Amino acid sequence: MSPLWRCLKYLVFFGIGLDQARAGTAAQPNIIMVLVDDLGWGDFSCFGNTSVKTPHIDRLAAEGLRFEQFYVASPICSPSRVGLSTGQYPQRWRITSFLNNRAENNARGMAQWLDPRAPMLARLLHDAGYATGHFGKWHMGGQRDVGEAPLITEYGFDESLTNFEGLGPRVLALLDAHDGKPPRLHALGSDKLGRGEIRQQDRAEVTATYTAAALAFIKKSAAARRPFFVNLWPDDVHSPFFPRAALRGDAAKRTLYHAVLATMDAQLGVLFDAIRADHALRENTLILVCSDNGPEVGAGSAGPFRGSKGMLYEGGIRSPLIVWGPHFTNAKKTGAVNRTSHFSTIDVAPTILDIVGVRAPAGTPFDGGSMRETLLGRSEVSRGQPLFFRRPPDRASFAGVAKLPDLAVRDGRWKLLCTYDGAATELYDLTVDPSEKNNLAAAQPAETARLTAAAVAWHRSLPADHGATYRPSGNTKGSSP
Repeated sequence: MSPLWRCLKYLVFFGIGLDQARAGTAAQPNIIMVLVDDLGWGDFSCFGNTSVKTPHIDRLAAEGLRFEQFYVASPICSPSRVGLSTGQYPQRWRITSFLNNRAENNARGMAQWLDPRAPMLARLLHDAGYATGHFGKWHMGGQRDVGEAPLITEYGFDESLTNFEGLGPRVLALLDAHDGKPPRLHALGSDKLGRGEIRQQDRAEVTATYTAAALAFIKKSAAARRPFFVNLWPDDVHSPFFPRAALRGDAAKRTLYHAVLATMDAQLGVLFDAIRADHALRENTLILVCSDNGPEVGAGSAGPFRGSKGMLYEGGIRSPLIVWGPHFTNAKKTGAVNRTSHFSTIDVAPTILDIVGVRAPAGTPFDGGSMRETLLGRSEVSRGQPLFFRRPPDRASFAGVAKLPDLAVRDGRWKLLCTYDGAATELYDLTVDPSEKNNLAAAQPAETARLTAAAVAWHRSLPADHGATYRPSGNTKGSSP
């Protein structure tokens, strides 16, 4: 066990002081949002992974709820994070792919960062009295050569600690720290941007550092008797994969990925154990765990689904979701699996606000809606409106495939994919064909026409996507989607 892990265990079991703070006496629930980076639907062992175990995540699922038809807002990181944070389609804010350097963002017709005027869940909770902290990857502005983006704290957070994809205090990873070689800094220009204290740390310990920071924040919030909202967004299991040397095995890509996954599970488990060990927190905390998009090709697993990161097929946009909160979830549903309810990260912000009893200002333009009863295991109703998706304009750089659908819509049992102009339609009945193998577009002309019209109309209602004309400028060196 590393010194940092021993320190975390000490915080949990001896020094954190959560019991005496009695944080759970607060009327409003505490919320912890864990967003894993590039995790596939089938990567947790409770979702079928037989190659590696994730016991801490599995225990949350066994004590809580597991959802099999949960979607993210985009098959790539930055827009997916915007959807989760705002309850809106990220294209409304001109964030359609991963935020890169200034030239590439301009070439793709993208904003350089998320507009702080967006309806941030964190700000709404902060204004209602919550202590708000973000610990981990941000990637909604302040990366590469974009150093004038707003700080994370300008979006409604009291404190933050991030990586090279954001500004403010941050941890930059050192690669090869266990190989007897001079460690290499993985910064992609962040070390030159300033605007916050920068520390360097072994890549294998970065998630543990975020967990320690989150626990310290929880301790402080508990002592002040304030409910808390914590984003814990590790940049695992995103590449590059540099687990501790003893776990590298044959050093194949998937072996390294599994080593990072198992390590991340143990590091996050320190926080889960801390919450579970304190009666007040256990009775007044809700934890959500999901991924930001599908897995990188050759690393994680999308389970039975077609596609991967960057694609609009199910493997790119369907995410595992685990919800834990003994006081809030239906006791009869503990350990239950919801295989039927489909909803999305754009529904999370209005759902959390509904659960904690905070009203957004009148007219807040959420694209999502509250799924409170479903999320807490009291219902199996699905989202009442269609879900729309638009692929990242540089999708070929993720998938290695040039010809992929531009748009997708999920409405009830049906999933349709097509080009921007409504051509090359694919229609699947996900109730019987979740792997999207049998294209029914020709056999179901009425459904195909209806959903194609809806997808194209939604696309045209949003700021323009430059995908049809985008060509990489060549200034992508060091990019890390």
